[in-house]
Amino acid sequence: MNPGIRDLPIDERIQLVEDVWDSIAEDQEKLELTQAQREELDRRLNAYEQDGESGSDAGTVLEGIRRRL
Repeated sequence: MNPGIRDLPIDERIQLVEDVWDSIAEDQEKLELTQAQREELDRRLNAYEQDGESGSDAGTVLEGIRRRL
């Protein structure tokens, strides 16, 4: 990690992460997947659609994690 990053205040580090994430999202369509990656994504999407269960919301997941700590 760049040593200067640790010297930034937390709010500036969070903003930096958000800016990097936004730049990745903007360039997302330029990202090329391999055939194996496409097949894996298709497999996971099919499994999700066949399962019919959407999973748990973030609040429920966090509550379960906190109970185990």
